[in-house]
Amino acid sequence: MVYKTRGTCSQLIEFDIRDGKVHDVRFMGGCNGNLKGIGSLVEGMEVHEVIRRLEGTTCGMKNTSCPDQLATALRTAIHE
Repeated sequence: MVYKTRGTCSQLIEFDIRDGKVHDVRFMGGCNGNLKGIGSLVEGMEVHEVIRRLEGTTCGMKNTSCPDQLATALRTAIHE
């Protein structure tokens, strides 16, 4: 799935969900090393667990963040 982010430095998140687990997370734009790290940390994790852990994370004065946007993207994907 491709998700267009809102309110973050990254512009897009690409990911797959297979058998209820998150795979192949790739952010376009943003803090390259940190976002690669997030992708590695959530690889193979249950979708609902990733959402639980990342939802509500903020960045500086923003009310969202790249991790929060990943949670939103996953929530959107499972409800489609």
